Amino acid sequence: MHSLILVPRFYETDAFGHINNTVVAGWFETGRATVFEVFAEPDDAKKMPLILARIEVDFVAQIYYGTNVEIRTWIDSIGNSSFHVCQEAWQSGACVARGRAVQVYFDHATQRSAPLPQDKREKLEGLALKSGQ
Repeated sequence: MHSLILVPRFYETDAFGHINNTVVAGWFETGRATVFEVFAEPDDAKKMPLILARIEVDFVAQIYYGTNVEIRTWIDSIGNSSFHVCQEAWQSGACVARGRAVQVYFDHATQRSAPLPQDKREKLEGLALKSGQ
């Protein structure tokens, strides 16, 4: 599991003083940076062979400005050409949001999904949540 600490910014709040719901999807994308690094091309980020097929976010509790948020990210499952990334946002010792993203290994030339290469699969397995974490 990968962990990232974010400092909520004032402009991310809504009229009620909470972190706006649209912000959490962006935080989760930031938390997936470790996953993106598995697939990144050193010289050209546009060549990254991933697309986002689905995201879902469950809001568990209100999130507030003024207190750091921890984003926890791990790989839940790996298929032939896709994998599921699970995430949680924690604030003040409580889970405040949960999310899942389906990422697809994608061949931009053919505009189709492609099987995950074995070396990428092994790196993703290294990001999977282990029993007891």
